Amino acid sequence: MTLWTRRCWLALAGAAGLAGAAAQAAEPPSAINVDYAYYNPVSLLLKEKGWLEEAFAADGITVNWVLSLGSNKALEFLRGASLDFGSSAGGAALIGRAGGLPIKAVYVYSKPEWTALVTRKDSGITKIEDLAGKSVAVTRGTDPHIFLLRSLDAKGLSESDITPVLLQHPDGYAALIKGQVDAWAGLDPYMARAEVESDAVLFHRAPDLNTYGVLNVREAFAQDHPELVRRVLVVYERGRTYAQEHPDELQAILVAAAKIPPEVAAKQLGERTDLANPVIGAAQREALQGAGAVLQKIGIIKPEVDVAKTVDELLDPAFFPSKAGG
Repeated sequence: MTLWTRRCWLALAGAAGLAGAAAQAAEPPSAINVDYAYYNPVSLLLKEKGWLEEAFAADGITVNWVLSLGSNKALEFLRGASLDFGSSAGGAALIGRAGGLPIKAVYVYSKPEWTALVTRKDSGITKIEDLAGKSVAVTRGTDPHIFLLRSLDAKGLSESDITPVLLQHPDGYAALIKGQVDAWAGLDPYMARAEVESDAVLFHRAPDLNTYGVLNVREAFAQDHPELVRRVLVVYERGRTYAQEHPDELQAILVAAAKIPPEVAAKQLGERTDLANPVIGAAQREALQGAGAVLQKIGIIKPEVDVAKTVDELLDPAFFPSKAGG
């Protein structure tokens, strides 16, 4: 049995113990606050179908949907307890946890290639080194930001070698197309839209540097209501399975929600979104260890933080419903 497997079993045992204690100590909430995001297509499907509302109706628990425009917003909402469940990139969740945000990543909603470095055809930028001295739109605390930092670091550059322009993802897309910035750390569906509608160029791609899309839960909520967390994941599994079996419907939902053309949604979902494996495990741990090492090297994560320990504290497979395949 590997160390990671042993830790998973210990986590499962610990969660079972927490469930018994929490059932006596915590009153059920009157509402569960869940985000939806254009970078998390399963969340859009669940919001459209009303399956979470259906699952909790008999308990008298309402479901409040909150739009997250980026990982930074999802984590901000989790910090302020206006969300109980929030969608983010794994790398962003790790930065949050390393900075003291008490969250658990409990589910993988996608393995995406949702970010790359993007420019206009006429910018003259063809490689990372060309960014030196250039303006780059980026959303701090998100996977595109982490991707940008790691890409610069690989070439001996840092954020101080560029001029970051801090914008939310849709505004970064608009700034690039309008010529207000030289490049953009992109995110789908806006990145796909830039390709389809404006002939934007993804001049640097590295799929392995995209960290997984994870569903995070507030640690206090998980401790008080472990069975509710498991039930939310049961519904997420229903949505993920349905999305795989009905790709055309998923695409139509994304088109309507994000107000994008079908060909843009097709590029995001068909070429750069993998919904195959929802279980938190060794692959996510390895990806976050690698991201964390670089983020610590460049000062995003403080030097005194134990990255391996923080990754283990963040990732929690214990809530995954066994009947759904865990």
